[in-house]
Amino acid sequence: MKTITRKKSFEDVNKMLEGFNKIYIFGCGTCATMCGTGGNPEVSEMKKKLQNIGKVITDSLVIPTACDDLTKDMVKQHLKEIKESDAILVMACAFGVQTIASLIIKPVFPALDTLFIGREEGIGYFAEICMQCGECVLDKTAGICPVTRCAKSLLNGPCGGSVNGKCEVDPNIDCAWQLIYDRLKDLGQLKRLEEIIAIKDWSKSRDGGPRSINREDLGL
Repeated sequence: MKTITRKKSFEDVNKMLEGFNKIYIFGCGTCATMCGTGGNPEVSEMKKKLQNIGKVITDSLVIPTACDDLTKDMVKQHLKEIKESDAILVMACAFGVQTIASLIIKPVFPALDTLFIGREEGIGYFAEICMQCGECVLDKTAGICPVTRCAKSLLNGPCGGSVNGKCEVDPNIDCAWQLIYDRLKDLGQLKRLEEIIAIKDWSKSRDGGPRSINREDLGL
């Protein structure tokens, strides 16, 4: 499972950095590298583009994983060049951006948009797997998530727009509920479709600010 990102347009990056001349660039050697959005080639390309419009790049660094504890050590090792910069440009997911921002008293800007949690299903092809809704129903839907896979996140069967097993929003996408039906049929569990799934409690996904959890078994 990886955090899937895409590049912001260079025009948007340039606008964010308006008024800042000396830039330090961070990339990420894990998810962003896999997505082709923040690895060594992309950081080098960004460096050249910024230099071409007159920016001074104090240095750049691709951290192995921009969102873990190693980031703090990497920042300390390159503090001199970081301090020489006016702003930090981060080519990593939002988690990586926030991690770096928590360690550096400098303006920090994201060069990427964070899209979803997913996996690589083919070379350069990434599919969303989970939207982290906080209330899993996979036990009722044969291990296929209707919240993520259905364009309308329907919990009790397909909408009236499904045609020949395809989604009305995009005919190139399989209808999630067709997939669920077919799998339940193969498993001999079609009676599960008679169970009504309760209205989703979206507050378990997004409610009252950032979510957190304590492991009670650790006495926390």
